[in-house]
Amino acid sequence: MTTTRRRGRSRRLGAVIVIAVAVVCAGSGCTVIPVTGPITLNEAGSGDPLSKPFHRMIAFPPDKTWNEEQTIRGLQAAMAAYADDPTVLPRYLTQEARAKWSASGPVTVVDDAYEVVPPTDREETGPVAKITVKGRWVARIKEDDSYAPTAGPWEDSFELVKAEGGGYLVNRLPNGLLLTNSDVTRAYRATNLYYLNGNSPNTLVVDRVRLRLKPTETYAQTILQRLLKSPTSALQGAVTTSFPADTKVESIRSGEDRVVINLSGPLDTLDLSAEDSLRAQIRYSLNKNEIAKGRVIEIQVNGESYSIDRPDSDDDWLDATSDAAYYISKGAVHYMSKDGPAGSVPGPAGQEREGFHGFALSKDGGYVAAQTSTGISVAALTQSGRWQEVIQGTLTAPTWHRDGSLWTYDQTNAALLRYDPLSGKGPQRISAPKLTGLDVTRLRIARDGVRVAVTTGQNTVQIGALTGGAAGMMLGNFQALTSTEEGNKILDVAWEDDEHLLVLVEGQAGQVLNEINVGDGEIVGVPLKEPLASVAAVNDRVLAETKAKKDKTSQIMELSQDRQTWNPKIESGASTPLFPLG
Repeated sequence: MTTTRRRGRSRRLGAVIVIAVAVVCAGSGCTVIPVTGPITLNEAGSGDPLSKPFHRMIAFPPDKTWNEEQTIRGLQAAMAAYADDPTVLPRYLTQEARAKWSASGPVTVVDDAYEVVPPTDREETGPVAKITVKGRWVARIKEDDSYAPTAGPWEDSFELVKAEGGGYLVNRLPNGLLLTNSDVTRAYRATNLYYLNGNSPNTLVVDRVRLRLKPTETYAQTILQRLLKSPTSALQGAVTTSFPADTKVESIRSGEDRVVINLSGPLDTLDLSAEDSLRAQIRYSLNKNEIAKGRVIEIQVNGESYSIDRPDSDDDWLDATSDAAYYISKGAVHYMSKDGPAGSVPGPAGQEREGFHGFALSKDGGYVAAQTSTGISVAALTQSGRWQEVIQGTLTAPTWHRDGSLWTYDQTNAALLRYDPLSGKGPQRISAPKLTGLDVTRLRIARDGVRVAVTTGQNTVQIGALTGGAAGMMLGNFQALTSTEEGNKILDVAWEDDEHLLVLVEGQAGQVLNEINVGDGEIVGVPLKEPLASVAAVNDRVLAETKAKKDKTSQIMELSQDRQTWNPKIESGASTPLFPLG
């Protein structure tokens, strides 16, 4: 798979004639037809689709000459076609199975090369012995459209009976759809939806889903229809929306340089803040998926103009954290320019000091925090600033929230702590019931101020979310992101942007640096030149500290824009590269 953010291709297609191509799947009762979906043409007749091309699966009913394996494979093809044509699949089922089976529930995704094991115990009449289907599990697409990668062997069983006139019917079928990885690649698209930050409504938070493309509507319609629904379980209680309940998408039309979206529902046309946020949700949900990019988006309510979004509109809805880089030398915080060292920061934080480690910078670079043997200390990056211990105990390395608060986990008392430097009060305890009893070793808040990466032990990463708002904030919604094999160790994690986490792992075979999309688990490996001690990132900039060797000290390296090579930035005496937040 490829990440749209950096490696995707923009699709701008003209008018497409739908051509049926008969590709018969031998023995499995299916044919594949390329479909682009409805296309809206402007008055001049030139095409400007708001959709993505895909192939539609057309399934055949069971044939009386088929054996058990052919019947099962035909059934699976009918499942792949079920969303577009639900009439074929029931023809594979007995009356009893039709009465019990439901397509609802998570979609099981398996590798294409699944195996149908023939029965070993046949009967002349009545049910045939169980048919076992085996394969490798790829993922599960949940009912909220979230995509959860899985691994390991998959197995399920089906019961067939002989049909009148020949062939077989399925007498027992597990609920839900079974799709192959190719089915999902063909008919689904990884899609970024944008909701409002529950604690900071003037910023957006991305929610990644897998949406099934439909021949009856454009991809733009599919995106906006899903945007009107609740976010996935990963962000429930952490984000909100500007769309009132009962809002509907009436139509979407496109022209040479304009997309017109007509909504209906209880929208307050006089609420300017709601207009701004609704426009932002639509803009990013379309443009970040390469739909309508570079064109004016006109939003109408009941056919009347409501809001205009222009391509050159101010882009302040996503976090614009500075990419100013810092590093540590002998316990002192230093600036780093594009070319290398640029001097130490003002005040005590820029002075050499022993016993400080685990440094972290606040959003605007105004404060630095560090671990000591007794707790966490904070200093302002000013001439008058001074180091002050603000939290005591056995703690994880500090991490800053975009609101200016400092967070850590008290490993002795199993408590998540939040400290506000401006409050003048001690640390506040934040509810995190799912962390109770776990060996929490790291805590990293994403720059969106919502998602939180937590490592437990030496080899597991989970992603949670801050929910409940200021009045009842808690850390929950945990989902597993990645685990390493026993004997391996996670050396560092760093947020690259609001979607991607860098995870540095070391094992007997060496080190691996992976960029993982926290929304769907998509992994892109980053090649390494030499062993690393730590990483830091913001957007497309990635810095790393190399491991010190006997013949030389550690140095700071920067990953090239093509993500293939590492270039030295500071040759020696430098450690712990830093960016604000993350």
